[in-house]
Amino acid sequence: MTRKFILAIDQGTTGTTALIIDDKMQILAKTNVEFKQHFPKPGWVEHEPAEIWESVKIATEQTVKKANIAAKDICALGITNQRETTCLFDRQGKSVHPFIVWQCRRTTSICEDLKKKGHEKLIKQKTGLILDPYFSATKLMWLFKNIKKSKKSASKGELLFGTIDTWLLYQLTGQTIHATDATNASRTSLMNLKTCKWDKDLLEIFKIPKACLPEIKSSSEVYGYTKGLSFLPDGIPIAGMAGDQQAALFGQACFNNGEAKITFGTGSFALLNTGKNLIRSKHGLLTSVAIKIGEEVQYCLEGSAFIAGAAVQWLRDGLGIIKNASEIEALANEASSSGEVCFVPALSGLSAPYWQPHARGILCGISRDTNQAKIARAVLQGIALQNRDMVEIMKKSAGTLRGLKVDGGAAQNNLLMQMQADYLQIKCQRTEQTDSTALGACALAGLATGIFKDKKSLQKHIIIERTFTPKMSNAKLRQELVKWQKAIKRVQI
Repeated sequence: MTRKFILAIDQGTTGTTALIIDDKMQILAKTNVEFKQHFPKPGWVEHEPAEIWESVKIATEQTVKKANIAAKDICALGITNQRETTCLFDRQGKSVHPFIVWQCRRTTSICEDLKKKGHEKLIKQKTGLILDPYFSATKLMWLFKNIKKSKKSASKGELLFGTIDTWLLYQLTGQTIHATDATNASRTSLMNLKTCKWDKDLLEIFKIPKACLPEIKSSSEVYGYTKGLSFLPDGIPIAGMAGDQQAALFGQACFNNGEAKITFGTGSFALLNTGKNLIRSKHGLLTSVAIKIGEEVQYCLEGSAFIAGAAVQWLRDGLGIIKNASEIEALANEASSSGEVCFVPALSGLSAPYWQPHARGILCGISRDTNQAKIARAVLQGIALQNRDMVEIMKKSAGTLRGLKVDGGAAQNNLLMQMQADYLQIKCQRTEQTDSTALGACALAGLATGIFKDKKSLQKHIIIERTFTPKMSNAKLRQELVKWQKAIKRVQI
Protein backbone atom coordinates (compact mmCIF):
# COMPACT_ATOMS: atom_id res chain seq x y z
CA MET A 1 0.00 0.00 0.00
CA THR A 2 1.42 3.40 -1.00
CA ARG A 3 2.32 5.67 1.90
CA LYS A 4 0.56 8.99 1.97
CA PHE A 5 2.16 12.22 3.13
CA ILE A 6 0.64 15.30 4.72
CA LEU A 7 2.31 18.70 5.05
CA ALA A 8 1.49 21.12 7.84
CA ILE A 9 2.40 24.79 7.76
CA ASP A 10 2.46 25.96 11.37
CA GLN A 11 2.78 29.72 11.15
CA GLY A 12 3.69 30.84 14.68
CA THR A 13 4.50 34.11 16.38
CA THR A 14 8.28 33.85 16.28
CA GLY A 15 8.74 31.47 13.37
CA THR A 16 7.18 29.13 10.85
CA THR A 17 7.41 25.35 11.19
CA ALA A 18 6.81 23.03 8.26
CA LEU A 19 6.22 19.40 9.19
CA ILE A 20 5.56 16.29 7.11
CA ILE A 21 3.91 13.14 8.48
CA ASP A 22 2.88 9.86 6.93
CA ASP A 23 -0.48 8.09 7.22
CA LYS A 24 0.61 6.57 10.58
CA MET A 25 1.16 10.07 11.99
CA GLN A 26 4.89 9.48 12.09
CA ILE A 27 6.94 12.65 11.63
CA LEU A 28 9.27 12.37 8.65
CA ALA A 29 10.83 15.82 8.89
CA LYS A 30 10.30 19.30 10.23
CA THR A 31 11.99 22.69 9.93
CA ASN A 32 11.53 25.88 11.89
CA VAL A 33 12.52 29.22 10.39
CA GLU A 34 12.45 32.23 12.67
CA PHE A 35 11.66 35.74 11.50
CA LYS A 36 12.10 39.19 12.95
CA GLN A 37 9.79 40.77 15.51
CA HIS A 38 9.12 44.47 15.02
CA PHE A 39 8.36 46.83 17.91
CA PRO A 40 7.72 50.29 16.38
CA LYS A 41 6.51 51.73 19.71
CA PRO A 42 6.31 50.51 23.32
CA GLY A 43 3.57 47.88 23.54
CA TRP A 44 3.28 47.60 19.73
CA VAL A 45 4.18 44.35 17.93
CA GLU A 46 4.22 43.88 14.15
CA HIS A 47 5.25 41.29 11.57
CA GLU A 48 6.35 41.97 8.01
CA PRO A 49 4.33 39.85 5.53
CA ALA A 50 7.30 39.31 3.19
CA GLU A 51 9.38 37.95 6.07
CA ILE A 52 6.63 35.53 7.08
CA TRP A 53 6.13 34.35 3.50
CA GLU A 54 9.86 33.80 3.07
CA SER A 55 9.90 31.71 6.27
CA VAL A 56 7.00 29.62 4.91
CA LYS A 57 8.84 29.06 1.63
CA ILE A 58 12.19 28.13 3.21
CA ALA A 59 10.65 25.91 5.92
CA THR A 60 8.58 24.02 3.35
CA GLU A 61 11.44 23.54 0.88
CA GLN A 62 13.83 22.30 3.57
CA THR A 63 11.28 19.95 5.11
CA VAL A 64 10.43 18.32 1.78
CA LYS A 65 14.15 17.84 1.18
CA LYS A 66 14.73 16.37 4.68
CA ALA A 67 11.79 14.00 4.27
CA ASN A 68 13.40 12.70 1.09
CA ILE A 69 10.13 12.77 -0.83
CA ALA A 70 8.99 14.60 -3.93
CA ALA A 71 6.70 17.57 -3.29
CA LYS A 72 4.23 16.09 -5.78
CA ASP A 73 3.77 13.14 -3.38
CA ILE A 74 2.18 15.38 -0.72
CA CYS A 75 -1.49 14.35 -0.60
CA ALA A 76 -2.86 17.10 1.64
CA LEU A 77 -1.85 20.33 3.34
CA GLY A 78 -3.01 21.65 6.72
CA ILE A 79 -2.63 25.19 8.07
CA THR A 80 -2.37 26.26 11.67
CA ASN A 81 -1.49 29.73 12.81
CA GLN A 82 -0.92 32.38 15.41
CA ARG A 83 -4.43 33.61 16.11
CA GLU A 84 -5.88 37.15 16.28
CA THR A 85 -2.96 38.63 14.32
CA THR A 86 -4.63 40.97 11.86
CA CYS A 87 -3.97 41.25 8.13
CA LEU A 88 -5.43 43.69 5.62
CA PHE A 89 -4.49 43.04 2.01
CA ASP A 90 -5.63 43.75 -1.52
CA ARG A 91 -6.97 41.36 -4.16
CA GLN A 92 -3.41 40.69 -5.35
CA GLY A 93 -2.49 39.51 -1.85
CA LYS A 94 -0.36 42.56 -1.05
CA SER A 95 -0.66 43.79 2.52
CA VAL A 96 -1.39 47.50 3.04
CA HIS A 97 0.26 47.55 6.47
CA PRO A 98 2.52 45.28 8.54
CA PHE A 99 0.49 42.60 10.29
CA ILE A 100 -0.64 43.67 13.77
CA VAL A 101 0.33 40.82 16.10
CA TRP A 102 -1.97 39.37 18.76
CA GLN A 103 0.41 40.63 21.48
CA CYS A 104 0.09 44.24 20.31
CA ARG A 105 -1.57 46.61 22.81
CA ARG A 106 -2.05 49.64 20.54
CA THR A 107 -5.84 49.41 20.65
CA THR A 108 -6.17 49.68 24.43
CA SER A 109 -7.79 53.12 24.15
CA ILE A 110 -10.24 51.84 21.51
CA CYS A 111 -11.28 49.05 23.89
CA GLU A 112 -11.71 51.51 26.74
CA ASP A 113 -13.88 53.74 24.57
CA LEU A 114 -16.11 50.81 23.56
CA LYS A 115 -16.44 49.84 27.22
CA LYS A 116 -17.54 53.37 28.10
CA LYS A 117 -20.19 53.13 25.39
CA GLY A 118 -21.55 50.01 27.11
CA HIS A 119 -20.74 47.44 24.41
CA GLU A 120 -18.74 44.95 26.48
CA LYS A 121 -21.66 42.89 27.79
CA LEU A 122 -23.14 42.22 24.33
CA ILE A 123 -19.72 41.45 22.85
CA LYS A 124 -19.00 38.88 25.57
CA GLN A 125 -22.48 37.36 25.26
CA LYS A 126 -22.18 36.87 21.49
CA THR A 127 -18.49 35.99 21.19
CA GLY A 128 -17.40 34.48 24.51
CA LEU A 129 -14.53 36.97 24.50
CA ILE A 130 -13.81 40.01 26.61
CA LEU A 131 -13.17 43.46 25.17
CA ASP A 132 -9.37 43.51 24.96
CA PRO A 133 -6.64 44.57 22.46
CA TYR A 134 -5.79 40.86 22.13
CA PHE A 135 -8.54 40.22 19.58
CA SER A 136 -8.73 41.17 15.91
CA ALA A 137 -11.73 43.51 15.65
CA THR A 138 -10.17 46.56 17.32
CA LYS A 139 -6.94 45.98 15.38
CA LEU A 140 -8.97 46.19 12.18
CA MET A 141 -10.68 49.35 13.47
CA TRP A 142 -7.22 50.87 14.03
CA LEU A 143 -6.16 50.01 10.46
CA PHE A 144 -9.27 51.62 9.02
CA LYS A 145 -8.67 54.72 11.09
CA ASN A 146 -4.99 55.06 10.22
CA ILE A 147 -4.81 53.99 6.57
CA LYS A 148 -6.38 56.51 4.25
CA LYS A 149 -9.44 55.30 2.32
CA SER A 150 -8.90 51.72 3.55
CA LYS A 151 -12.40 51.39 5.00
CA LYS A 152 -13.96 52.64 1.78
CA SER A 153 -11.93 50.12 -0.22
CA ALA A 154 -12.84 47.36 2.23
CA SER A 155 -16.54 48.24 1.87
CA LYS A 156 -16.19 47.58 -1.87
CA GLY A 157 -14.36 44.29 -1.28
CA GLU A 158 -11.16 45.74 -2.74
CA LEU A 159 -9.32 45.21 0.54
CA LEU A 160 -9.67 41.91 2.41
CA PHE A 161 -9.41 41.18 6.11
CA GLY A 162 -8.04 37.97 7.49
CA THR A 163 -6.13 36.36 10.27
CA ILE A 164 -2.90 34.59 9.28
CA ASP A 165 -4.72 31.43 8.19
CA THR A 166 -6.83 33.44 5.74
CA TRP A 167 -3.81 35.26 4.33
CA LEU A 168 -1.84 32.02 3.92
CA LEU A 169 -4.76 30.28 2.24
CA TYR A 170 -5.15 33.22 -0.13
CA GLN A 171 -1.45 33.14 -1.06
CA LEU A 172 -1.25 29.35 -1.36
CA THR A 173 -4.24 29.20 -3.71
CA GLY A 174 -2.91 31.86 -6.08
CA GLN A 175 -5.06 34.65 -4.60
CA THR A 176 -8.33 32.81 -5.25
CA ILE A 177 -9.76 31.57 -1.92
CA HIS A 178 -10.68 34.07 0.81
CA ALA A 179 -11.81 31.97 3.77
CA THR A 180 -11.20 31.18 7.42
CA ASP A 181 -12.34 28.42 9.75
CA ALA A 182 -14.65 28.65 12.75
CA THR A 183 -11.84 28.38 15.33
CA ASN A 184 -10.01 31.41 13.96
CA ALA A 185 -13.21 33.33 13.31
CA SER A 186 -14.24 32.80 16.93
CA ARG A 187 -11.18 34.83 18.00
CA THR A 188 -11.95 37.97 16.00
CA SER A 189 -14.79 39.33 18.21
CA LEU A 190 -16.95 39.40 15.07
CA MET A 191 -18.41 35.86 14.99
CA ASN A 192 -21.50 34.72 16.86
CA LEU A 193 -20.54 31.58 18.82
CA LYS A 194 -23.98 29.98 18.51
CA THR A 195 -24.35 30.37 14.75
CA CYS A 196 -20.67 30.34 13.68
CA LYS A 197 -21.50 33.26 11.37
CA TRP A 198 -20.42 36.89 11.21
CA ASP A 199 -22.80 38.82 13.48
CA LYS A 200 -24.62 41.93 12.23
CA ASP A 201 -24.70 43.61 15.67
CA LEU A 202 -20.98 43.05 16.18
CA LEU A 203 -20.11 44.42 12.75
CA GLU A 204 -22.08 47.57 13.63
CA ILE A 205 -20.35 47.98 17.00
CA PHE A 206 -16.87 47.64 15.50
CA LYS A 207 -17.86 49.43 12.26
CA ILE A 208 -16.55 46.60 10.06
CA PRO A 209 -17.92 46.22 6.49
CA LYS A 210 -18.99 42.65 5.79
CA ALA A 211 -17.62 42.82 2.22
CA CYS A 212 -14.04 42.49 3.47
CA LEU A 213 -14.64 39.41 5.64
CA PRO A 214 -13.64 35.86 4.65
CA GLU A 215 -16.14 33.02 4.37
CA ILE A 216 -16.32 30.95 7.57
CA LYS A 217 -15.84 27.23 6.92
CA SER A 218 -15.31 24.11 9.02
CA SER A 219 -11.85 23.11 10.27
CA SER A 220 -11.64 20.02 8.05
CA GLU A 221 -12.65 20.30 4.39
CA VAL A 222 -11.00 21.02 1.05
CA TYR A 223 -10.82 24.82 0.80
CA GLY A 224 -8.83 24.96 -2.41
CA TYR A 225 -5.65 23.78 -4.10
CA THR A 226 -2.09 25.05 -4.29
CA LYS A 227 -1.52 27.23 -7.31
CA GLY A 228 1.33 29.27 -8.76
CA LEU A 229 3.92 28.57 -6.04
CA SER A 230 7.66 28.26 -6.52
CA PHE A 231 8.05 25.74 -3.69
CA LEU A 232 5.02 23.43 -4.12
CA PRO A 233 3.35 22.00 -7.23
CA ASP A 234 -0.17 22.98 -8.24
CA GLY A 235 -3.08 20.83 -7.11
CA ILE A 236 -2.30 19.87 -3.50
CA PRO A 237 -5.59 20.05 -1.56
CA ILE A 238 -5.51 22.48 1.36
CA ALA A 239 -7.87 20.60 3.65
CA GLY A 240 -7.29 21.43 7.31
CA MET A 241 -7.27 24.76 9.10
CA ALA A 242 -7.42 25.73 12.78
CA GLY A 243 -5.97 28.33 15.11
CA ASP A 244 -2.83 27.06 16.79
CA GLN A 245 -4.32 26.34 20.21
CA GLN A 246 -7.35 24.52 18.88
CA ALA A 247 -5.11 22.59 16.50
CA ALA A 248 -2.99 21.54 19.48
CA LEU A 249 -6.09 20.44 21.41
CA PHE A 250 -7.08 18.30 18.42
CA GLY A 251 -3.52 17.07 17.91
CA GLN A 252 -3.43 15.93 21.54
CA ALA A 253 -6.61 13.90 20.88
CA CYS A 254 -8.58 15.89 23.45
CA PHE A 255 -11.75 15.02 21.57
CA ASN A 256 -14.09 14.67 24.56
CA ASN A 257 -15.76 16.85 27.16
CA GLY A 258 -13.44 17.40 30.16
CA GLU A 259 -10.13 16.78 28.38
CA ALA A 260 -7.59 19.61 28.50
CA LYS A 261 -4.15 20.62 27.34
CA ILE A 262 -1.60 23.35 27.97
CA THR A 263 0.63 24.45 25.11
CA PHE A 264 3.89 26.13 26.10
CA GLY A 265 4.93 28.42 23.27
CA THR A 266 5.62 32.15 23.11
CA GLY A 267 2.61 32.40 25.38
CA SER A 268 0.96 29.72 27.45
CA PHE A 269 -2.47 28.45 26.46
CA ALA A 270 -4.76 26.19 28.46
CA LEU A 271 -7.83 24.79 26.67
CA LEU A 272 -10.56 22.58 28.10
CA ASN A 273 -12.90 20.80 25.69
CA THR A 274 -16.49 21.33 26.87
CA GLY A 275 -18.08 19.36 24.02
CA LYS A 276 -21.41 20.73 22.86
CA ASN A 277 -21.72 22.77 26.05
CA LEU A 278 -21.21 26.47 25.41
CA ILE A 279 -19.99 27.44 28.90
CA ARG A 280 -19.57 31.12 29.68
CA SER A 281 -17.01 31.73 32.40
CA LYS A 282 -17.72 34.33 35.07
CA HIS A 283 -14.06 34.35 36.11
CA GLY A 284 -12.08 35.79 33.20
CA LEU A 285 -11.80 32.77 30.92
CA LEU A 286 -12.71 32.86 27.24
CA THR A 287 -15.17 30.67 25.36
CA SER A 288 -14.26 29.72 21.80
CA VAL A 289 -14.94 27.11 19.15
CA ALA A 290 -12.72 24.11 19.90
CA ILE A 291 -13.28 22.54 16.51
CA LYS A 292 -15.90 22.39 13.77
CA ILE A 293 -16.06 19.29 11.59
CA GLY A 294 -18.95 19.27 9.17
CA GLU A 295 -21.89 20.71 11.09
CA GLU A 296 -20.67 19.42 14.46
CA VAL A 297 -19.30 22.16 16.71
CA GLN A 298 -17.39 21.58 19.94
CA TYR A 299 -16.60 24.44 22.30
CA CYS A 300 -13.79 25.09 24.75
CA LEU A 301 -12.85 27.23 27.69
CA GLU A 302 -9.49 28.93 27.32
CA GLY A 303 -7.04 30.71 29.51
CA SER A 304 -4.27 32.53 27.66
CA ALA A 305 -1.09 33.92 29.17
CA PHE A 306 0.70 36.26 26.79
CA ILE A 307 4.17 35.36 28.04
CA ALA A 308 5.61 31.88 28.67
CA GLY A 309 8.50 30.85 26.41
CA ALA A 310 8.96 34.56 25.68
CA ALA A 311 10.05 34.98 29.33
CA VAL A 312 12.91 32.55 28.67
CA GLN A 313 13.75 34.53 25.52
CA TRP A 314 13.85 37.65 27.70
CA LEU A 315 16.40 35.99 30.00
CA ARG A 316 18.44 35.17 26.90
CA ASP A 317 18.08 38.37 24.86
CA GLY A 318 17.23 40.98 27.49
CA LEU A 319 19.38 39.98 30.46
CA GLY A 320 21.95 37.73 28.78
CA ILE A 321 21.72 35.21 31.62
CA ILE A 322 21.61 32.28 29.17
CA LYS A 323 22.89 31.91 25.61
CA ASN A 324 20.26 29.38 24.49
CA ALA A 325 16.72 28.83 25.74
CA SER A 326 17.52 25.17 26.42
CA GLU A 327 20.07 26.19 29.09
CA ILE A 328 17.45 27.45 31.54
CA GLU A 329 16.61 24.05 33.04
CA ALA A 330 20.20 23.26 34.03
CA LEU A 331 20.70 26.78 35.41
CA ALA A 332 17.45 26.68 37.41
CA ASN A 333 18.39 23.26 38.84
CA GLU A 334 21.53 24.83 40.37
CA ALA A 335 19.20 26.43 42.94
CA SER A 336 17.21 24.12 45.22
CA SER A 337 14.57 26.86 45.48
CA SER A 338 14.01 30.44 44.37
CA GLY A 339 13.90 31.59 48.00
CA GLU A 340 11.90 34.79 48.26
CA VAL A 341 12.39 35.63 44.58
CA CYS A 342 9.17 35.74 42.57
CA PHE A 343 8.64 36.58 38.92
CA VAL A 344 5.31 37.57 37.37
CA PRO A 345 5.65 37.28 33.57
CA ALA A 346 3.35 40.19 32.69
CA LEU A 347 5.76 41.53 30.06
CA SER A 348 2.85 42.28 27.71
CA GLY A 349 0.14 42.89 30.31
CA LEU A 350 -1.81 40.42 32.41
CA SER A 351 -4.24 38.19 30.56
CA ALA A 352 -6.63 35.54 31.93
CA PRO A 353 -8.03 35.65 34.52
CA TYR A 354 -6.96 39.25 35.36
CA TRP A 355 -7.14 41.04 31.98
CA GLN A 356 -5.11 44.13 32.79
CA PRO A 357 -3.37 45.32 29.60
CA HIS A 358 -1.47 48.09 31.42
CA ALA A 359 0.18 45.71 33.91
CA ARG A 360 3.87 44.97 33.48
CA GLY A 361 6.15 42.21 34.75
CA ILE A 362 7.80 42.18 38.12
CA LEU A 363 10.84 40.44 39.64
CA CYS A 364 10.64 40.85 43.40
CA GLY A 365 12.05 39.39 46.62
CA ILE A 366 15.64 40.06 45.54
CA SER A 367 18.33 40.01 48.24
CA ARG A 368 22.13 39.76 48.42
CA ASP A 369 22.03 36.00 47.93
CA THR A 370 19.94 36.22 44.75
CA ASN A 371 21.85 34.80 41.80
CA GLN A 372 21.18 33.84 38.18
CA ALA A 373 20.04 30.33 39.15
CA LYS A 374 17.36 31.65 41.53
CA ILE A 375 16.13 34.12 38.93
CA ALA A 376 15.96 31.34 36.30
CA ARG A 377 14.02 29.13 38.71
CA ALA A 378 11.65 31.98 39.58
CA VAL A 379 10.95 32.55 35.88
CA LEU A 380 9.95 28.91 35.41
CA GLN A 381 7.81 29.06 38.55
CA GLY A 382 6.09 32.19 37.28
CA ILE A 383 5.16 30.46 34.03
CA ALA A 384 3.72 27.46 35.91
CA LEU A 385 1.89 29.55 38.52
CA GLN A 386 0.10 31.75 35.99
CA ASN A 387 -1.10 28.52 34.35
CA ARG A 388 -2.37 27.30 37.71
CA ASP A 389 -4.50 30.42 38.07
CA MET A 390 -6.13 29.67 34.72
CA VAL A 391 -6.67 25.93 35.17
CA GLU A 392 -8.14 26.24 38.66
CA ILE A 393 -10.78 28.64 37.34
CA MET A 394 -11.34 26.34 34.37
CA LYS A 395 -12.16 23.46 36.72
CA LYS A 396 -14.50 25.68 38.71
CA SER A 397 -16.30 26.94 35.57
CA ALA A 398 -16.72 23.57 33.83
CA GLY A 399 -17.00 21.37 36.90
CA THR A 400 -14.75 18.72 35.41
CA LEU A 401 -11.16 18.10 34.33
CA ARG A 402 -10.58 14.53 33.18
CA GLY A 403 -6.95 14.86 32.18
CA LEU A 404 -4.22 17.31 31.24
CA LYS A 405 -1.75 16.94 28.39
CA VAL A 406 1.19 19.25 27.75
CA ASP A 407 2.93 20.19 24.52
CA GLY A 408 4.98 22.92 22.86
CA GLY A 409 8.67 23.74 22.93
CA ALA A 410 8.94 24.47 26.66
CA ALA A 411 7.13 21.21 27.50
CA GLN A 412 10.53 19.56 26.92
CA ASN A 413 11.70 21.26 30.13
CA ASN A 414 11.29 18.53 32.76
CA LEU A 415 11.67 20.93 35.68
CA LEU A 416 8.94 23.21 34.37
CA MET A 417 6.60 20.25 33.79
CA GLN A 418 7.21 18.96 37.32
CA MET A 419 6.47 22.44 38.67
CA GLN A 420 3.24 22.46 36.66
CA ALA A 421 2.14 19.12 38.12
CA ASP A 422 3.06 20.28 41.64
CA TYR A 423 1.23 23.59 41.45
CA LEU A 424 -1.89 22.06 39.88
CA GLN A 425 -1.76 18.90 42.01
CA ILE A 426 -2.73 16.81 39.00
CA LYS A 427 -0.84 14.53 36.63
CA CYS A 428 0.55 16.16 33.50
CA GLN A 429 1.01 13.88 30.50
CA ARG A 430 3.59 14.73 27.87
CA THR A 431 3.04 13.06 24.56
CA GLU A 432 5.84 11.45 22.58
CA GLN A 433 5.33 13.93 19.76
CA THR A 434 5.15 17.45 21.20
CA ASP A 435 4.46 19.12 17.85
CA SER A 436 0.76 18.89 18.62
CA THR A 437 -0.15 22.09 16.79
CA ALA A 438 1.22 20.90 13.45
CA LEU A 439 -0.01 17.35 14.05
CA GLY A 440 -3.52 18.72 14.63
CA ALA A 441 -3.40 20.54 11.29
CA CYS A 442 -2.19 17.35 9.58
CA ALA A 443 -4.93 15.31 11.25
CA LEU A 444 -7.64 17.73 10.10
CA ALA A 445 -6.31 17.69 6.53
CA GLY A 446 -6.03 13.90 6.62
CA LEU A 447 -9.63 13.51 7.76
CA ALA A 448 -10.94 15.75 4.99
CA THR A 449 -9.07 13.82 2.28
CA GLY A 450 -9.80 10.31 3.57
CA ILE A 451 -6.24 9.54 4.66
CA PHE A 452 -7.59 9.07 8.19
CA LYS A 453 -10.95 7.34 8.61
CA ASP A 454 -12.18 9.04 11.79
CA LYS A 455 -11.08 10.55 15.11
CA LYS A 456 -10.79 7.10 16.72
CA SER A 457 -8.20 6.09 14.13
CA LEU A 458 -6.17 9.18 15.06
CA GLN A 459 -6.26 8.52 18.79
CA LYS A 460 -4.27 5.29 18.61
CA HIS A 461 -1.27 7.21 17.27
CA ILE A 462 -1.04 9.55 20.32
CA ILE A 463 1.53 8.01 22.70
CA ILE A 464 2.26 9.29 26.23
CA GLU A 465 6.03 9.69 26.62
CA ARG A 466 6.13 10.73 30.30
CA THR A 467 3.72 11.46 33.11
CA PHE A 468 4.64 14.06 35.75
CA THR A 469 3.05 13.28 39.12
CA PRO A 470 2.71 15.89 41.91
CA LYS A 471 5.45 15.66 44.56
CA MET A 472 5.14 18.98 46.42
CA SER A 473 3.76 18.89 49.96
CA ASN A 474 0.61 20.81 50.82
CA ALA A 475 2.55 23.04 53.22
CA LYS A 476 5.13 23.94 50.56
CA LEU A 477 2.38 24.56 48.01
CA ARG A 478 0.58 26.95 50.36
CA GLN A 479 3.83 28.82 50.95
CA GLU A 480 4.49 29.17 47.21
CA LEU A 481 0.94 30.34 46.53
CA VAL A 482 1.08 33.03 49.23
CA LYS A 483 4.30 34.39 47.70
CA TRP A 484 2.74 34.35 44.23
CA GLN A 485 -0.49 36.04 45.29
CA LYS A 486 1.43 38.85 46.99
CA ALA A 487 3.43 39.42 43.81
CA ILE A 488 0.31 39.39 41.59
CA LYS A 489 -1.29 42.09 43.74
CA ARG A 490 1.78 44.29 43.26
CA VAL A 491 1.55 43.92 39.48
CA GLN A 492 -2.15 44.71 39.17
CA ILE A 493 -3.03 48.31 38.40
